[in-house]
Amino acid sequence: MTARFTPKLSDAATALALMTRIPVRATFERTSEATWAFPLAGLAVGLVAGAVATIAGWFGLGASLIAGFALSALVITTGAMHEDGLADCADGFWGGFEKLRRLEIMRDSRIGAYGVIALILGLLIRFTALSQLAHEDLIVTAMIAAALLSRAPLPALMMLLPPARSDGLSVKTGRPPCEAAALALIVAFALAWIVVGFVPAVIASAAIAGTAFAAARIAMTKIGGQTGDVLGATQVLCEIAALTAFTVLA
Repeated sequence: MTARFTPKLSDAATALALMTRIPVRATFERTSEATWAFPLAGLAVGLVAGAVATIAGWFGLGASLIAGFALSALVITTGAMHEDGLADCADGFWGGFEKLRRLEIMRDSRIGAYGVIALILGLLIRFTALSQLAHEDLIVTAMIAAALLSRAPLPALMMLLPPARSDGLSVKTGRPPCEAAALALIVAFALAWIVVGFVPAVIASAAIAGTAFAAARIAMTKIGGQTGDVLGATQVLCEIAALTAFTVLA
């Protein structure tokens, strides 16, 4: 009989250890159940970047510099693991012609032209959006909400898509229970509602849902499932979708 899912406070530490470089004491006995707390890890990342943006504003820096420092904080706090996934997926999905070769390229530590281009575009689009949001004095709340919401679909992707390979982080983590995936969505939306308001949270969530669906379809077509790199790439793309939505609403 399957044990009933019950969220625990310790899951937040597990999510932080998995998703960030923030030093915490964590256990990994229930990593799949702890995925509901992925948005909480995003909240921590957003708060760090928001603090950096706030301090930069105190020094009277311009919108571009504030955005640059804030984006650097986002990347450093996560150890660039999501950006690494974006680059690996770009190289593998479009650098190989069949599943095994694509997975082999994704595991290669070297980066190719597709990966470089994906990284540059991903950073450039986020920097541009953050610059505009900084100009409108909305960068802190937008970053926090985007960091929350962009991590919410990841447990659902882990639950719905089969692992594309027999080893790796995604396999070790396991498939989350349906309740954990649903709770991640609820927690992310509720906190984003508090931070940016109901309508912006709804619009950003809709943009993220479409982006996550497209990323899942591409992953299934290219490699027949999901990997840690796919999850990382999806997070970056969903964050871009959310920041773009907030920029339009600014």
